Amino acid sequence: MPSVVIAAHNEESVIGACLRALYRADPAAQVIVSANGCSDRTAAIATDAGVLVVDRAEPGKAGALNAAEVIASVFPRIYLDADIVVPPDGISGITEAFGPGILAVVPRRRIDTQGRPWPVRGYFAINERLPAFRRGLFGRGMIAVSEEGRARFDSFPDMVADDLFLDSQFGDDEKAIAHGVEVVIAAPHTTGDLIRRLVRVRRGNAEMRAAAARGELPISVRQADRWAWLRDVVIPNPSLALAAVPFLAITVIAARRARRAPAPGAEWGRDESTRESTRA
Repeated sequence: MPSVVIAAHNEESVIGACLRALYRADPAAQVIVSANGCSDRTAAIATDAGVLVVDRAEPGKAGALNAAEVIASVFPRIYLDADIVVPPDGISGITEAFGPGILAVVPRRRIDTQGRPWPVRGYFAINERLPAFRRGLFGRGMIAVSEEGRARFDSFPDMVADDLFLDSQFGDDEKAIAHGVEVVIAAPHTTGDLIRRLVRVRRGNAEMRAAAARGELPISVRQADRWAWLRDVVIPNPSLALAAVPFLAITVIAARRARRAPAPGAEWGRDESTRESTRA
């Protein structure tokens, strides 16, 4: 029986489906929803579902994760995004993937680009084939860590890139993908939404890499491989050459915007388009 920790900020449109799927996957799991800075019914929906709820007035994912950790009591520990619907065999499949020396497990992912504009589909045609997603823990919205793995760190730093932080705790030989478990990641519905998501990711990753370089975080953060899209994806797959056009354009635009200071109130940059479509 694992502990499932969900940090949730204004997730009333998706949290119900997330919790129902968890119950189907493992009715005995200890599920903790750490609502933070919510102005909607996220906490009420979670309470009605019968799970443990932490309701914090302060927004912030790191603080929400750390607050949930205070009451989480079993392992493995699963960190789950509120918009992820775990498949029926998801919990058992993740748990069974732990073995000797394996401290962190993630599912395989599928990007749902149905109905998205061509630039978004082209971007993910390249992105989903990047080698970083064959070795890293990020980009799936679901990361499971063993008790030994959780002992690697004290608390989550007050930064956006929690998945990169977890990824940095483990060597490649300590991670595994549960290939029998698939989670579906909803792609942003517009190119603008995708760029805003990437800006947030780039800022968070840059902040964490800078903190590690200054010695503020005792971790070695995976460095970005700027040419993997060409070397490992497009050249071996010439049919993807056309998709490389929007991939490169969107990547460059996001990189440039990420170097600017965020506007007040826009630091998070969450993609709301997938939440709105769910609400509709």
